[in-house]
Amino acid sequence: MDPPAARYVALEGAEGCGKSTHAARLAATLGAVLTRETGGTGIGRRIREILHDTAVDGLSPRAEALLTAADRAQHLDEVVLPALAAGRHVVSDRSVWSALAYQGFGRALPVEQVRELNRWAIRDRWPDLVVLLDAAPGVLAARMRGRELDRFEREGDGFHTRVRTGFARLAMDDPQRWVVVSAEGDEEEVAAAIRSAVRDRLGV
Repeated sequence: MDPPAARYVALEGAEGCGKSTHAARLAATLGAVLTRETGGTGIGRRIREILHDTAVDGLSPRAEALLTAADRAQHLDEVVLPALAAGRHVVSDRSVWSALAYQGFGRALPVEQVRELNRWAIRDRWPDLVVLLDAAPGVLAARMRGRELDRFEREGDGFHTRVRTGFARLAMDDPQRWVVVSAEGDEEEVAAAIRSAVRDRLGV
């Protein structure tokens, strides 16, 4: 029997949902390439510095959207496509979908315009599966307490509510591609739910 095709899995969610932890765990379990957006390449790290720097003031939402699209174009060409071509699964801590949630819903840019910009940037190669880690706002806020916050994390509650709402709507509109996992359990419970979802949806 031929081995399953290489798959591209993204973990998404609001700040404090545990994406980075669970992306690393899933990648280790699958033997996958672990990466992230923004900042998954050398060029992307320089873009990320601008986007997340709390000293950056006055960056327009449209400029922000263009910077994130540039990161994603580079990431696809440098990391995602070569790994998949080599038969490696890819697990990404955030993906192109964050652009729709953050710059579209969060910054109130026209979501379809953000989608088309990013569709071009990634050559229409979207993740095969998106795992949305969701938790109540109070749970997320408690996890963020005491951390040094970056430029996005310092945004007000209204911004983060729009982002969380945006992720929920994106998942609802594309249920074949998305699966929602509660991030409110302990780490082992959440990891097991993610692993089960990936196995059921992708067969890996």
